[in-house]
Amino acid sequence: MSLYHLLIDMAKYRGREVKLNKPSRGDVKKFKVFVRDKKTGNVKKINFGQKGMSIGRNDPARRRSFNARMGAILKEVKGQKTLSPAYWSLQAWKKGFKI
Repeated sequence: MSLYHLLIDMAKYRGREVKLNKPSRGDVKKFKVFVRDKKTGNVKKINFGQKGMSIGRNDPARRRSFNARMGAILKEVKGQKTLSPAYWSLQAWKKGFKI
C-alpha cells in the first residue's frame, strides 16, 4: 500500500477509487461525500444541498435558523449519523468547510 493511501482514507466505490469523508461538488445534488457504513462495511454516496442556492453562512441569523431546523432532524436520525444528509449539510455551515 502506498504512502498516499495511508495518509488519506481511500476506498472503492463502483470500481473507482474515492476519498472517504471528503465532501466534493456533486453531480445529482450540490455536494456529495463518500462514507463507509460501519454495519455493512460498504461505501455509500451521500448527496446533499440544493444546486443553485447559496447558504449564506456568514449571516448569523440564517446560521441560527438553519441549525435550529437541521439539529432537530439530526437528533431523530438513528444509527450512524454520517450516513445522513442532515449531518453533512450541518458540516457545510461550519466555518472550516472546504470543497
